[in-house]
Amino acid sequence: MPDTIQDKQQGTSASSSSTSAKPRLGFLGVGWIGRNRMEMIAKHDAGEVTYIADTAPHNAEEALKSAPKAKHVPSLEAMLHEPAVEGIVIATPSAFHAEQSELALEAGKSVFCQKPLGRNVEETKRVVEAARKNNKLLGVDLSYRHTAAMQEVYKVVQSGELGHIYAVELVFHNAYGPDKAWFYEPKLSGGGCVIDLGVHLVDLALWSLNFPKVKQVQSQLFSKGKPIGMAEGKVEDYASASMELAGNTHMQLSCSWNLPAGQEAIISATFYGTEGGVAMKNVNGSFYDFVAERYYGTKTETLCSPPDEWSGRAGVAWAKRLANGEGFDEAAEEYVKVAEVLDKIYGR
Repeated sequence: MPDTIQDKQQGTSASSSSTSAKPRLGFLGVGWIGRNRMEMIAKHDAGEVTYIADTAPHNAEEALKSAPKAKHVPSLEAMLHEPAVEGIVIATPSAFHAEQSELALEAGKSVFCQKPLGRNVEETKRVVEAARKNNKLLGVDLSYRHTAAMQEVYKVVQSGELGHIYAVELVFHNAYGPDKAWFYEPKLSGGGCVIDLGVHLVDLALWSLNFPKVKQVQSQLFSKGKPIGMAEGKVEDYASASMELAGNTHMQLSCSWNLPAGQEAIISATFYGTEGGVAMKNVNGSFYDFVAERYYGTKTETLCSPPDEWSGRAGVAWAKRLANGEGFDEAAEEYVKVAEVLDKIYGR
């Protein structure tokens, strides 16, 4: 797998030897996402699957089929007491992410966590501070950064050839909704479709624009077609947010669960500048297939198109950096900046 722009951008804070030993990793939560990340890290020979922990016996059994040499342990604590474990990959429900990440970092383990890292900015800050204090590499599975399509979009935005970028349109409509009850309980999830789907798009836009200051946020949240406030104890299944960024850039976000979208998903991140536009968008309602397009007036140029096996790439990149001996990276502050925007969308 080629290095991504993100790998290069975040650089190396230690040795960059290509002969580094594979880091020994523990995997906490091996449902379908956790198992996919585990299998991709193993497939790319980026890490050694040493320990597996999951509260559901079936999940652990399935994971052990893919990693028969791994040891099944009952909990995170069991992995933290193993000096041989260098990193923990966390794919548990959102309510546990911050606490489990902090525990792992305080125990001297690097962490790769599913999004969101925290249910709010306070939780997110605590995790980033723990990583900084213990000089450990912290990664979050913001996987769309690693799609070939978004890498192309990033290159165009960074090149300056779009002139002044004055508008960014972000869309993530999912015709389905989560199948786990905790997603619909705000105390457990931290919110609905915004923290589940919108987090990816807000991250993509701010990352591409070098994280400008977010000056103002206005939002509307809906549940089953009715406007809601977070104090009502419901999570939103549709949200719209307008954000004003430093440098006179307007950013618009729309995201949803269970929307009658006419297809499985509508996903896009589009940047409009005085000299043209560029977009990443999904193809034929797919959750996995993306194109990158460059716009010149009425003309469209395709920059890249499927297939692209991007699933799990973020975890592979983290494991490779860990193999190179990298410690804390100040780029982890980006997770806090995204969490601040989400809190503003939620009126927190």
